[in-house]
Amino acid sequence: MSTPATPPRSLAEALRTRDDASLAALLRSRPDLITPVPTDLTQLATRAGTRASVVRALERLDRFTLQTAQALAVAADPAPYDELLGLMAGDVRDPAVVNALPRAVAALREQALVWGAEDRLRLVRTARELLAPAPQHPSPTGLGPTVAEATAGMSPGRIQEIVTAAGLPSTHDPVSAVAALTKLFTARRRMKTLLAGAPEESLEVLNRLVWGPPYGQVTADPAARLRWLIDRGLLLPTAPGTVVLPREVALYLRAGRAHRETEPVAPPVEAKATHRPQVVDAAAAGQAYTALATVEELLKDWDEGGPAVLRAGGLSIRDLKRTAVALDLAEPVAAFWVELAYAAGLLASDGEADERYAATPAYDEWLEQPAAQRWTHLAETWLTATRTSGLVGGRDAKERTLSALGPGLDRSAAPEVRHRVLTLLAALPEGTSPSAESVLARLRWERPLRGTVGAAPQSDDDLRSRLARWTLNEAELLGVTGRGALSGQGRALLGAAAGGSAAKGASAGAGRATGGVSGHAASSASAASSASPSGAGDKLPVHHRTPTPPEPLSPAEQAVASAAAARLLAPLLPEPLDHVLLQADLTAVAPGPLQRPLADVLDVLADVESKGGATVYRFTPGSVRRALDAGRSASDLHDFLTAHSRTPVPQPLAYLIDDVARRHGHLRIGAASAYVRCDDDAVLSEILADKRSAGLRLRRLAPTVLAAQADPAALLDGLRAMGFAPAAESADGDVVITRAHAHRTPPRTAPEPVPDGPPTPDTTLLSAAIRAIRAGDRASTTPLKPSTTPAPAGELPRTGSAETLATMQAAVLTGTALWIGYVNAEGSASQRVIAPIRVEGGFVTAYDHTADEVRTYPLHRVTGVAELAEG
Repeated sequence: MSTPATPPRSLAEALRTRDDASLAALLRSRPDLITPVPTDLTQLATRAGTRASVVRALERLDRFTLQTAQALAVAADPAPYDELLGLMAGDVRDPAVVNALPRAVAALREQALVWGAEDRLRLVRTARELLAPAPQHPSPTGLGPTVAEATAGMSPGRIQEIVTAAGLPSTHDPVSAVAALTKLFTARRRMKTLLAGAPEESLEVLNRLVWGPPYGQVTADPAARLRWLIDRGLLLPTAPGTVVLPREVALYLRAGRAHRETEPVAPPVEAKATHRPQVVDAAAAGQAYTALATVEELLKDWDEGGPAVLRAGGLSIRDLKRTAVALDLAEPVAAFWVELAYAAGLLASDGEADERYAATPAYDEWLEQPAAQRWTHLAETWLTATRTSGLVGGRDAKERTLSALGPGLDRSAAPEVRHRVLTLLAALPEGTSPSAESVLARLRWERPLRGTVGAAPQSDDDLRSRLARWTLNEAELLGVTGRGALSGQGRALLGAAAGGSAAKGASAGAGRATGGVSGHAASSASAASSASPSGAGDKLPVHHRTPTPPEPLSPAEQAVASAAAARLLAPLLPEPLDHVLLQADLTAVAPGPLQRPLADVLDVLADVESKGGATVYRFTPGSVRRALDAGRSASDLHDFLTAHSRTPVPQPLAYLIDDVARRHGHLRIGAASAYVRCDDDAVLSEILADKRSAGLRLRRLAPTVLAAQADPAALLDGLRAMGFAPAAESADGDVVITRAHAHRTPPRTAPEPVPDGPPTPDTTLLSAAIRAIRAGDRASTTPLKPSTTPAPAGELPRTGSAETLATMQAAVLTGTALWIGYVNAEGSASQRVIAPIRVEGGFVTAYDHTADEVRTYPLHRVTGVAELAEG
């Protein structure tokens, strides 16, 4: 293991200088490194340098930290800290950059993207390859290749011509000539003198190329302004007709800065409006009540079997439009509620031959819960769901339309963006609503890269920005926010303190994140504090670290937070009423939410005419007949209205009920295909004479019986459309009661969110993994006896069974430690250092130094054994 005074020579050696807390921070921030657990620190370093892992780590850097990595990619390898500071702060040494740079370097160290002492900072090779300028992928810095890189294929004679034109003495070889040019271009005074004699037009060419792209096109006979630059090496040819501005020249023209604009400080979230917290909570509670009512109305509309499932899965555009009309909402909003109910496990496909969507048994259980708990279930689901309703109506990679409830709507970044947006709102004073643009600017600073490493900052229309906009809108629809500000129940749902700062960040910020990169563990602080003196270690002092947003709550913490949110919301929700106000115009006004039994009966007896703070129901002959079809008598309806109305039952409504009841069932319809019978043959004659009955193809079988070629349901609908009130009858002649049948799917589980990479490991897993990695590293680096033939790097020791047994038995007698290779029952190989205690029955019992406990191993699973050097 490297001593603190010895600079590390590789990333693996740099990792060996870290303590357990620092390694835990690395594994927590880059969980892909622990899947599966590396055998030792060398394997961990190798895995940390793979392209997929490095790309993922770079995508999770904030803008300034990423700019620092990009600057290191164009610096020397290794680069002293002062050179990096010059590239970031420029010749003027911007104070904000000077103060923020140590934090960015510490974050890169913590992520194992940078290692080495302060005078020898190294960006891991894969990151340098991804971020360094190349013709195939230009650098976001806008810089081109160095003089040495640009002249790599140039003839020695041409290089000497450039040296002479630049006013430098000739050299004996191209290497020294390139070095002389590089020295000239990096000398501020000499460059100033050289450019002082440049034509104005030539300087304009340099100004156009200085911030990138550094490449330009020239003809075979360049103009004089270009010829002056090419002759002196200020523009170097890279291909026929193409020239490039060397990196050293560009840095001189930029005053040493690698970036045109550095952003060392996160942009603040600006306040748009301020309201009293009570107003915000009341508005949010109103939206929460509307959310519950909307989901109930949606599933009530699909109670007898909802829309059909498309062959490719999902809801058709026509069915989505029909649902939006039924809910009196815009289609995107209707898609949001449909997707939320699906994600919450309240609806699913029934799996029948003619597959349709319907409510699940979980919906009935949900209905029985108190309103506040029903809301927290929806809000929790929304926070963690990866299905994104905002994509409905868009196109996938194959130009297929994305449909609600269909495939292709999962976006693994959605939960993280939702949580981050709400956390930014929680950091504002209570009652303050932010401007959407400032929230988007903050998110773009925190995660400037997504999907394409090395690209320029993405436009406002990238996925994260759209997710953030949808989050702000959906939080308002759901009642998490009110008037744009985070509500009290929304703050509690996040686990945030009343003061506006995240409670997790306040009480356990040291255990959550550090270093400016989301998801870092607090243990990085102790890692930084163990930095070696005189800059030889691989860490920076802890005072450079700045806290970052807290991570989402664990399931147990979320349950506590949800319970707190429900307690805050419950008093703000309106109490269900047990009465309505009947009016003489055949309407009933519900001045608030109704108790469920009352609402269910009223939904059958009347039609909803308008909704809002109060719901208006209208009684029609059709609605009254619907109640009679459901098995209620006229007297039942009179008693129901009398019991639940605060006003007397109006005479027109009583007459309507009696009139429809008197005619209800006068006509009876059964299955012949279908028939109509009535004791009054005049009524049947009237039906036959009506031209509207032609489509039913009726004929008289007897004075009181008509036969039809239509089925009973069509015959019922046809006669009702003609103004009659027929009733269906069974084969026994009894009236068929047509109560609504609640169709339910078999038990279904809610769809699982699609994770954004491997899950963040918990403390127990991290501790076990670090012990295993340390143990494997000790086993692989422990010196062997000189007489022992070492195994090739990364391989297990190999010895014959007889030699293994003899060595084990000798170690029991001498008490020496052995290095063994072991393959467990799952086929996983590992290296271990053990002190054998007993060998018998084909097993060895030994103290395992790697696991720090006594274990028993089958000898046939030991691949080989080697003796360790004394001491």
